[in-house]
Amino acid sequence: MKKVFLFFLLIGTIAPISRIQAQEVLDGLYEKAHVINNKPIPFPYVREADVLWAKKVWRIVDLRERMNLPLYYPIQAMDDRYSLINLLMNGIQYEGLTAYSAKGNDEFKVPLSWEQVMFEMGSVADTQEVQNAVTGLFEKKVIGAELRSDEVKQIMLKEIWFFDRNYSRLDVRIIGLCPIREYVTSAGGTEEFAKKQVFWIYFNQVRPLFAKHEVFNPKNDAQRRTFDDIFIKRYFGSYVVREANVYNNRNIEQYAAGLDAMLEAERIKNEIFTFEHDMWQF
Repeated sequence: MKKVFLFFLLIGTIAPISRIQAQEVLDGLYEKAHVINNKPIPFPYVREADVLWAKKVWRIVDLRERMNLPLYYPIQAMDDRYSLINLLMNGIQYEGLTAYSAKGNDEFKVPLSWEQVMFEMGSVADTQEVQNAVTGLFEKKVIGAELRSDEVKQIMLKEIWFFDRNYSRLDVRIIGLCPIREYVTSAGGTEEFAKKQVFWIYFNQVRPLFAKHEVFNPKNDAQRRTFDDIFIKRYFGSYVVREANVYNNRNIEQYAAGLDAMLEAERIKNEIFTFEHDMWQF
C-alpha cells in the first residue's frame, strides 16, 4: 500500500513539471489577435460625375527622416515587426503580391518575377574563387544572393488629389508606391553613388497585407498603428517631386534646382490647398 501511494505521489509531481516545460513561451502579456485578423477599411465609392477637380502628384517619403524611421526599421524582422521594404519583399515572395517594372513608366503594365525583383534589388548570385582547405587549390564557388534592404532609403508615392462634390471634401488616394535604392557602384575602379527605382506596387493590392502588420509606436507598445494606418491617415513626412504635366510628366529636378525646386514643390502643394479653400464661401 505504501509503494502504491509513493507511485501516485511521484506521478503527481512529474505531471505539473511536464506541463510547465510544454507551455509555449509568450513574449508579452497576451497573444495578439486583433492586428493579425485586421482588414483594411474600404474606400467610399467615387462616381466620375462627382469628381469636379483632380490632380495627380508624386512625392518622396525619405525613410531617414525622424518621423519616417518606423518605416525603415527594423532592418531584420524582430518582435513580429517588419520594415516597409522587408514586408513588401515578403509579400512578393509568399503572399502573391505583384511587383511591376519601374523602367520607363509607372503605369503597372509589366509584372516582374521574383528573380527579376531580386535582380533589381541588387541581390544577384556571384561566382568567386575560393581556396580549398584540403587541396590548397582555388575553386569556383557560387555565392548566394544577399538582400540588402537597408539600401532602400526612400519611397516614391503616386497619388491623386480630388474634390468630391458628393461628400463636399478634398480627398486623396494613393495609387502606388515605389522603393528607391541608394547604393555605391564600382565602375572602372572608382566608387560612384547611384540611385534607382526598384519596382512599383499597386497600393490597393497591398492594403490587406499592410493592415495585418504593426509599425513601432515609441510612446505606447499596446497601441501600435498598422502600415495601412500610416499611409491612409498620412502619418509620414514627404515632399512633392512631380505633378502631372504635358512634358511627359517630367520631374521638378528637370527644370528647377536647389531653392527653385523647393519653391516649386511648395507651389504645387499650396495650389491643392488653395483650390479646396476657394470652394467655400464664408
